[in-house]
Amino acid sequence: MTTGVPLRIGTRASLLARTQTGWVVERLAAQGIAVTVETIGTRGDDRRDVPIAAIGGDGVFVRELEQALLDGRIDAAVHSLKDMPTAETAGLRLGAVPVRATPFDALVGRVAGRLADLPPGARVGTSSIRRIVQLKAARPDIEAIPLRGNVDTRLRKLDEGEYDALILAAAGLERLGLGERITQLLEPPAFWPAVAQGALTVQVRAADPRALEAVATIDDPLTHAAAVAERSMLGALAGGCLAPIGGWARAGDAGGLTLGGCVLDVDPATGTVSRISAEASVPLEGPPAEAASLGADVAQRLIAQGAEDMLLRMRTRIA
Repeated sequence: MTTGVPLRIGTRASLLARTQTGWVVERLAAQGIAVTVETIGTRGDDRRDVPIAAIGGDGVFVRELEQALLDGRIDAAVHSLKDMPTAETAGLRLGAVPVRATPFDALVGRVAGRLADLPPGARVGTSSIRRIVQLKAARPDIEAIPLRGNVDTRLRKLDEGEYDALILAAAGLERLGLGERITQLLEPPAFWPAVAQGALTVQVRAADPRALEAVATIDDPLTHAAAVAERSMLGALAGGCLAPIGGWARAGDAGGLTLGGCVLDVDPATGTVSRISAEASVPLEGPPAEAASLGADVAQRLIAQGAEDMLLRMRTRIA
């Protein structure tokens, strides 16, 4: 496909966001699609001194980009899909979900390379509730220390000795050419990633056929189906992107789409972590509705194990 009028693509200002958008731009260019890039600030990027939950929770990294789309200032926006609320904004749609990078969290160790080898009392940087609870489950003797800022800032604080290790998304490190800093991938069933972690999405106006046709050229059906399943599960659990919920959908051994999910809880008095998980599969070649049904199915299996009560307790503590 070729187009004479460049597609205006919006991106956040951070280095990682601009790198991810550049990756998307390269793939669109390979399809003969001309683009221009516009940088748009977001509250999530502007307020790095406080926890994300304190500046609005879900959507803090996407709202300004969505408004620029709705206003017609840009034709498409590139997001980390894990930052997107599960409810789509009226008038907008996810036009493409390109091939996914590594979906897992990663340990970046300074004093030891593996979580099991960190010394008692080690200071591990992370502000994610999901990561903190799983960290407590694996190593209750380790201290989780709040961490904000861009990737370079976080790594500098680690190297300066402020932390003994960090937990970061592997995909972000790899996209920035920093994959060699990863000392251990943290994978299910011991450590679940955030829903849609490692996936990007290109959001467009629902009534813009030109943009829809352009970005569809870089859509990856497997990644898209996996993201639909994971986000459907999250939505059915009424969990936002900050909730202690993990999920990972992938091609199963028999060629189907398999989704696993978990819900986490921690007793603040004892530090005891509760974890429930469930898994189900559907045929991979089915329509998108089947991926959404898969997510709802796994959510119901988790609810049957007490997920709603666990999430209510966690929300009460966070509020």
